[in-house]
Amino acid sequence: MSDNKHNQLGSETSPYLRQHKDNPVHWRPWGTEALDEAKSTGKPILLWVGYAACHWCHVMAHESFEDPDTAAVMNELFVNIKVDREERPDVDAIYMSALHMIGEQGGWPLTMFLTSDAEPFWGGTYFPKTQRFGRPAFVDVLRTVSHTYHAEPEKVRTNADVLRSKLEPTKVGGEAVALTDAILDNWTRRFLQAVDPSTGGMRGAPKFPQTNFFSLLWRGALRYDVASLKEAVNITLTHICQGGIYDHVGGAFARYSVDDEWLVPHFEKMLYDNALLVDLMTEAWRETKSSLYKQRIEETIGWLLREMVTEGGGFAASLDADSEGEEGKFYVWDYDEVVDLLGKKDGAFFAEIYDITPDGNFEGKNIPNRLSTVDLRDDATETRLKDLLQILFKRRSIRVRPGFDDKVLADWNGLTIAALANAATALEKPEWLEAAEKAFDFVLMQMSMGVRLIHSFREGPGNAPATASDYANMIRAALALANATNNPEYVEQAAAWAHVLDTHYWSEEFGGYHLAADDTNDIIVRPLNAYDDATPNANSMMVSNLVALASWTGNSSYTDRAEKIITSFGPAITANPVGHSGMLSAALDRLAPALIVLMVPEGGDPTEMRAALRDVSLPNVVIDEVWADETLPSNSPAAGKTVVNDKTTAYVCIGPQCSLPVTEPDKLVETIKASRAAKAV
Repeated sequence: MSDNKHNQLGSETSPYLRQHKDNPVHWRPWGTEALDEAKSTGKPILLWVGYAACHWCHVMAHESFEDPDTAAVMNELFVNIKVDREERPDVDAIYMSALHMIGEQGGWPLTMFLTSDAEPFWGGTYFPKTQRFGRPAFVDVLRTVSHTYHAEPEKVRTNADVLRSKLEPTKVGGEAVALTDAILDNWTRRFLQAVDPSTGGMRGAPKFPQTNFFSLLWRGALRYDVASLKEAVNITLTHICQGGIYDHVGGAFARYSVDDEWLVPHFEKMLYDNALLVDLMTEAWRETKSSLYKQRIEETIGWLLREMVTEGGGFAASLDADSEGEEGKFYVWDYDEVVDLLGKKDGAFFAEIYDITPDGNFEGKNIPNRLSTVDLRDDATETRLKDLLQILFKRRSIRVRPGFDDKVLADWNGLTIAALANAATALEKPEWLEAAEKAFDFVLMQMSMGVRLIHSFREGPGNAPATASDYANMIRAALALANATNNPEYVEQAAAWAHVLDTHYWSEEFGGYHLAADDTNDIIVRPLNAYDDATPNANSMMVSNLVALASWTGNSSYTDRAEKIITSFGPAITANPVGHSGMLSAALDRLAPALIVLMVPEGGDPTEMRAALRDVSLPNVVIDEVWADETLPSNSPAAGKTVVNDKTTAYVCIGPQCSLPVTEPDKLVETIKASRAAKAV
């Protein structure tokens, strides 16, 4: 049993946990030792879950955990466990679900009270040190909960039993609607009602990028030829790109906007948000050729490669919202500061375009944005603005920087690698592809134990077990790299990881993947669902991955498993289709698997045909180069196809049907656009 007389976070690798190693609170990391301590002392557990870039986590830590008097109450009454939600997403998922079940909206920080068996019985989010915001003082909460735990054990046991039973995976009742083209066409059109017609995004505030939802609308626009769906995505991306949620000075997107216009961000920058937005913008750029999208993709990847690459090539998790104890201080500007830096003429010019005013647009300060006129100016004006932004960037670089969480997460790296690979091929940036391959090698070599992945790395592999999302997202990364390089080793690695998922995460009973492996022994349940979160759900991601693996390998068992997942979650999807947008996108992949085969004759060159693919969006397509001495699997829809006129010959296969042979690049684009569209539904 551990010594309960001191804070034990100093030996942790998580930057977030180590931020709190000097708190007077006797914090323990999550694990069996802390749970054993609760059993031996008879104290309940205070579980507190946060993450490095969380503003209100910092506020509560400063108010309460750095306060000796509050800490003394915590230490006397509870065994105190602190969790980095990014390091243990499985633990966070369990107790966040419990919080929702007791009627709270949720969010971070997550403050949960547990029995010594780690069963939740009550909780909340942020509690102030003194009573305000309609919330009780934290110390009062601590004393009330402790008193109830000891004086009314039956009440605690009832709450714990009810929550524990609800946390177990269950099948949603009701009928499932068959996800046909007719249904998906109808639903995606109806989803337009949720979109803000003026500034994009979903109606109301706060506004999150909701990339799962808007990726589905993009997919629906392509398959069902619905211009209004494409317009909804473009309005959304344009306003995100020109809003204050985008860092116009240094690149990259903040996590969300607190208002309904994309002006005022919650200033933290998360790796996953930027990966998902780059991926969606890349697909939109292929068809729109928007200069704005191209610029934001290049700037965001510029930020990624400049500020987020760790030693060895993996990508760091996040940049904090706070610096010098103040949210957003690093990112906002005074009008006079801008004019002094740029000069009177250039300063006035810049201020007009970027909404910089003497009174400010955010608490007396200014968040640069271009929401008043979202269209780009002429090339000369944009070049001038770029030069002025560089001056601001150099000045900003001497400010005190926000906190940097440099742990490498396998799931977020998978999303980033895939986005980089796709953007590299679309925008002809070989250096991006090189960075993607280097990050992939980092995860493969530094974050693996045999065939198994490790979720987190910092100063060596962490103790956190891999989740299903780690495998699903790294499989996506492998398949994106296979498309970009035509290296079969990436497909082989994807198949190997899929086998690990099937072995340790698959539930035959529920027909889906648990978030946690069958040998994760320090959690009370293994979550299993297909709901969208800020990042894609592993089950929806795996449907698309399995469909692609079937195209790559010809192995129909992948298709069978994808079909099983869609069928198993059918009632849940029908009950809440918007909440399963990712699964609906995956269902489109299952309905119409996309395969482009480039058959290359001896001495041939597929470069021009590949270049044509930059001008058309076909998400989750498999691009398979077959050279003269290679053959396709016998059950591939393109099996038996041949080279025509001794030229690189393309076959566009959507589902079981392939196009006629195509040997001219412009004709390939036309053929893809005609083939990807559903027949009249």
